[in-house]
Amino acid sequence: MTKLPTADELNQLPREELVALILLLIEEVQALRAEVAQLKGPPPTSRNSSQPPSRDWKTNRPPKQPKSQGAQAGHAKMTRPLSETPDRIVVVKPETCAQCGGDLQHVAAQRILRRQLTELPEIKPVVIETQQHEVECPACHTVQRGELPADLAATRQFGPRLEALVTYLHHEQHISFERLQILAHDVLGLDLSEGGAVAMIERAGMAAQPLAEAIGDQVRHSAVIGSDETSARVHGRNHWEWVFVSGHLEYHLIAASRGQDVVDTFMGECRAEVWQSDCWKAQLNAPADTHQLCLQHQIRNLQGLIDHRPRLRWAQELQDVFRAAIHLGHRRDQLTPQGFQGQVTRLEKRLDRLLARPLTGRDALRLKTRYQTHRDHLFVFLKRPDVAADNNACERALRPSVIHRKVLGSFRSDWGPRAYAALATVINTAKRKGENVFQKLVNLMGQPVLHYLAPSQP
Repeated sequence: MTKLPTADELNQLPREELVALILLLIEEVQALRAEVAQLKGPPPTSRNSSQPPSRDWKTNRPPKQPKSQGAQAGHAKMTRPLSETPDRIVVVKPETCAQCGGDLQHVAAQRILRRQLTELPEIKPVVIETQQHEVECPACHTVQRGELPADLAATRQFGPRLEALVTYLHHEQHISFERLQILAHDVLGLDLSEGGAVAMIERAGMAAQPLAEAIGDQVRHSAVIGSDETSARVHGRNHWEWVFVSGHLEYHLIAASRGQDVVDTFMGECRAEVWQSDCWKAQLNAPADTHQLCLQHQIRNLQGLIDHRPRLRWAQELQDVFRAAIHLGHRRDQLTPQGFQGQVTRLEKRLDRLLARPLTGRDALRLKTRYQTHRDHLFVFLKRPDVAADNNACERALRPSVIHRKVLGSFRSDWGPRAYAALATVINTAKRKGENVFQKLVNLMGQPVLHYLAPSQP
């Protein structure tokens, strides 16, 4: 090992020798940096790893050329479709001829030009007051009080539509309690405290819990289940939000663990026929007869290997096999059963030849070992039409939760994670079924009360 010069020795060197030494060290540092970069390979992105696109480095885009105002040449004219049930119709008829002054009031129209303007009515909260009368019975002298209707219970201060709106804005649009207070004042003309908004969300979570558990029970008894997880923050500590998806059903839960215990607790005594997931160990050990690995994850992992070793044809060829399998799955209904099975057999043989090919390099061997271990879990979707080739449904299910976490941060109560998971279960399942989310929340929050606004009978 070369002995390093001391500070005194460096101070005694002539200026020319010191400059030459610095230049030599700079050259050596640059060479070492280049070697490290080559060993590390390209940085991970959403194209070559499981890193989400939001963490990719965004390069500067070239400046855009200014566009001319109005419709571009060759662009088809787009108009807003007219409603067939307008709330108001304003009829405008000409009364006299602007040319000769003739009377036009009784002349039939040759053409009616329809235009529509959409506007919001004045947004104003409606206050419904109840007055319970207390009377003393003349016979027994006991005090009797008028009984409130169930939808106007004494414990309630806000109606279901208002509670549903606050819940929708907080859960779906990620508006904080502080901003909800401002929005309620500026837009709704309502003085709403942060505590009042918090109480609404807590009540919504409690109302959603039974329905969410019923959805979860349907999921765990399904034949095909997909699952994924993402990080969550509770009381400033790391937790995990899990999602379990089957068809139009979606169940969320937030737990302190990312381990096998969460899957086992959720499934109980149930067992799926097929489990769709990435390669996380807890997912691969889920109780199921077989598994389907997400091929999109594998294509990205292979791309990372290609970026690091561009001349490795094995990774490129395996990517081609996975992409061909996905494409074949999409064309299943366009082929005869015999033709489809023939193409599946050819893909299986190509896959087996690639997995038998000798390789070098730690990363290449790691992926090869993975696919040899999970050989039977790569093309399950080609045998069952109800199984997807990827786990995109679960990733899409968690995307709003990631946004919620980034915007609002940590849950600061014990009930918060439970309420969020229950509402995510109910709302996202409603979306998958094509139901109106806001109306779903209104129904969840209780009986409507606006019928009390009808004019009272004399």
